[in-house]
Amino acid sequence: MLDDRAPHLLTADSPDLLLGESPPMRTLREQVRRVAQTDSTVLVLGESGTGKELVARTVHLQSPRAARPFVAVNCGAIPGELMESELFGHERGAFTGALNARKGRFELAGRGTLFLDEIAEMSPPLQVKILRVLQEKCFERVGGNEVLSAQARIVAATHRDLEQQIGLGRFREDLYYRLNVFPVQVPPLRQRGEDILLLAEHALQRLEAQGLGRVRFGDGVQQALLSYRWPGNVRELQNLMERLLILHAGSIVRLADLPPKLRAGGDLARDLGRDLSVTEAALPQLATNPAAEDDEQEGLQALMQAMTEPVLQPVLPEEGMDLRAYLEQIERSLIEQALQRSRHVIAHAAQHLGLRRTTLVEKIRKYGLGAEARE
Repeated sequence: MLDDRAPHLLTADSPDLLLGESPPMRTLREQVRRVAQTDSTVLVLGESGTGKELVARTVHLQSPRAARPFVAVNCGAIPGELMESELFGHERGAFTGALNARKGRFELAGRGTLFLDEIAEMSPPLQVKILRVLQEKCFERVGGNEVLSAQARIVAATHRDLEQQIGLGRFREDLYYRLNVFPVQVPPLRQRGEDILLLAEHALQRLEAQGLGRVRFGDGVQQALLSYRWPGNVRELQNLMERLLILHAGSIVRLADLPPKLRAGGDLARDLGRDLSVTEAALPQLATNPAAEDDEQEGLQALMQAMTEPVLQPVLPEEGMDLRAYLEQIERSLIEQALQRSRHVIAHAAQHLGLRRTTLVEKIRKYGLGAEARE
């Protein structure tokens, strides 16, 4: 008797969406839309927590295979000695404890999509077997002789640099080229400045629908979220929203309620808003001698120094701080002020800051300040 475990079926109204309006996400959505209509193998690359499985699910939902099973397997979560049986199934008596025949993930996926997550964690012997499936479109169950057809579309993902893994002898080069038919790079959250608050709100709405209540953000909280670098990416943001809802449902989340590593940016935003308001003469005076175009970074650093040194005397907190986030918040605040002073005309704001216009445009995108900016 076969063990027919029900695969994960996705529907068009599944809550999983590729949210975001940042340029990297728009590019990603377009890539997914195009490749979904093909049967090409997809390799999803990106840091942990960026949503690689979400990309795989979206490829499936937008493909002609959408009505068929989507089957996911984490190659790093299953012990190596069990992985072959998990993928290809086994016959009765194939090994100790194999009391019944069992279908593997390839059979369960059928003509749907098989998602191999963290494929770089797969053992070299199993990599050989996966290579054969990709080449010959067939496999056998463990302990069996019958050749079965592999009809599922393959989407693989990893957070590792596979070319580096090849150089270290940990990943087969021939398998890499079989998988790398259509690589898709998922951007880290730190490159998606415009999307951070949107994703936070989306996470809160989903949690509210689960009955966890509602919260509001107090002064500096949004700035702290925007300035933090999110090493854990979207997963870290979602976890934080859930924690805040559990602890502060029905109330206002204050800056002090955030983890210490997030507070530096919010503290700075609050201090800048209270203590570093630009005088009418400050920016024009600094802009009379802008940095040369090929030295725009030094120009911005000089501006930041001139704006902050007379007023701020930063003190390193006892618990430490995220220096990068602290400096990025200074940069963000100054860009905001320059945009306001220039009535959101990018070219004029760039002159105030001693930056090339194209450089400022990139920073506006990075910090999600483009709503009112114009050429």
